[in-house]
Amino acid sequence: MTRYSLLDLAPVNEGSTPRQALLNAADLAQHAESLGYSRFWMAEHHNMTGIASAATPVALGHIAANTSSIGVGAAGMMLPNHAPLVVAEQFGTLESLYPGRVDLGLGRAPGTDQETLRALRRDHHSAANRFPQEVQELLHFLEPVQPGQRVQAVPGAGTRVPVWILGSSLFGAQLAAALGLPYAFASHFAPDMLDEAIRVYREQFQPSERLARPYVAAAANVFAADTDMEGRRLMTSMEQQFIALRRGTPGPLQPPVDDPDSLGSRAELGTARHALKESAVGSPETVERWLKAFLERTGSDELILTGQIHDHDARKHSFGIAADALGNLST
Repeated sequence: MTRYSLLDLAPVNEGSTPRQALLNAADLAQHAESLGYSRFWMAEHHNMTGIASAATPVALGHIAANTSSIGVGAAGMMLPNHAPLVVAEQFGTLESLYPGRVDLGLGRAPGTDQETLRALRRDHHSAANRFPQEVQELLHFLEPVQPGQRVQAVPGAGTRVPVWILGSSLFGAQLAAALGLPYAFASHFAPDMLDEAIRVYREQFQPSERLARPYVAAAANVFAADTDMEGRRLMTSMEQQFIALRRGTPGPLQPPVDDPDSLGSRAELGTARHALKESAVGSPETVERWLKAFLERTGSDELILTGQIHDHDARKHSFGIAADALGNLST
């Protein structure tokens, strides 16, 4: 049976606040827990007024404190923005508070624009080039302390928090395979290399103390509703967000519109729809058929579902429909 998890960016809706977005995230996590989702992932983004999960470890602590069993994880922490020791301490703290529930996904991208990158006070280009070495340094800090080791992650040392490599290209697939780590592909917004990356990861995988055999997760959007028309309408909020980001004018998540073709130019719509093509959109029956085909195609060990939906209750309903569909497929 394929496991299924949920990725939430704590969307800040037009007219709402980051506080409400984080309260909604906790409510959604409780809902996901009741529906059988394995993990609740959150992601690091900076200087985006429509996303409230910038301080990802803090947000995950809020989620973990308001749930009882669902896994909580970063998908991801952008490691070039941070010192590996600090990340080990942050997630070691989470693991100490919520043992057995914490995962750490690592990405190489900045998760922001160039001006904000400078404000983060890190040489991102240099750090991105050192990404494989910094991943190994982080793994070292999560292992038991060795004799003579002068620098320790406290908390963190000995917790062996599960570490994932995230990616949208072959680089991450090759690194995850070489290190023997689980791999998650960001096909919900960067679909082009999905099939090739999964193939490369599985073919090149080297067993490690952390993982004996390949384990791959693929991400997809879901915009599920009672009818195909309403599901397509819900998707327009995320299309607006994507187009605004490409224009360099990101902002709060906008309400859906009835006419998807009114959202931008033909070129903008084409770019957005290509980026979001790995999306299950429509009624329960339509969504179930799409998910079945996606899982058969990718052979994923885990499915990560996401979806920027403006109305919180509609978002909960969408993930509920998807959980029902996946339950049907498993039986």
